[in-house]
Amino acid sequence: MTNNPFAELALNLPPIAMQFFVIAMILLVIISTGLDMLHKKNVVYFFRNAKKAKKSAKINLSLGKKTGVILKTVAHDIATTSELGMGKRRIAHVLGMYGTIMFWIASVVLIFKYTDGTNAPSYITLIWHIGAILTCLGGYWFWFFLRVDVSAEAHPWYRIITADLFVLALLACATFGLAWSYTQTSGMVGLSYFFLFLYFISNLVLFGGVYWSKFAHMFYKPGAAIQKNLAEADGSRDNLPPPADAPEQFGLGIKREQPKHY
Repeated sequence: MTNNPFAELALNLPPIAMQFFVIAMILLVIISTGLDMLHKKNVVYFFRNAKKAKKSAKINLSLGKKTGVILKTVAHDIATTSELGMGKRRIAHVLGMYGTIMFWIASVVLIFKYTDGTNAPSYITLIWHIGAILTCLGGYWFWFFLRVDVSAEAHPWYRIITADLFVLALLACATFGLAWSYTQTSGMVGLSYFFLFLYFISNLVLFGGVYWSKFAHMFYKPGAAIQKNLAEADGSRDNLPPPADAPEQFGLGIKREQPKHY
């Protein structure tokens, strides 16, 4: 857990090569997300929706109120994935989300700061390993037990579609990263290079496949959540009718029983 696998790799591979790879992956995300936006015209939709909302707004929100709404959205809706409600799905998403953030940030720090022979603090390598473990925990839990087409539609867990590219590549990165670190520490040279190769390929698929996967979706959802809450705050409500005076009493609906009708 305190092993810095990148420091060992730096003995055979120049640190600049690893740093170049990280920068290339970041550029791939930016370029692919931009292409995805152009193709799906998400930005055009958001701007048009914002203009409509501004025209139908009943309250002129000050900069302070807008900032407050945005901060509340980030803290509540985005940081805790509150839209999923309380349950297993939300826990799995939170584990995967924060595990991935820890894993990626620790990777960048280890590669850019601790591949020159300087010993990395144990807490950073610990964050890298714990982040990968949390990613695996949340990701595999979601993949095998919580996916809608598996839990409710009786499709086999090994059925794969294009939308699954992101979660599978992410799980592969975390899994092969942990396997690489373990085999490297255990002195299994051949296996460590094998898992390093798989770790490299899975990163290429994850960051290079943004245009075809749901990776870019992570950037759209926060924007949509902020726009929705701003629309509710200024009274435009995304051009939807106002809420009824009567209390919302819809019964249990789909919550009446588990969706297990195959």
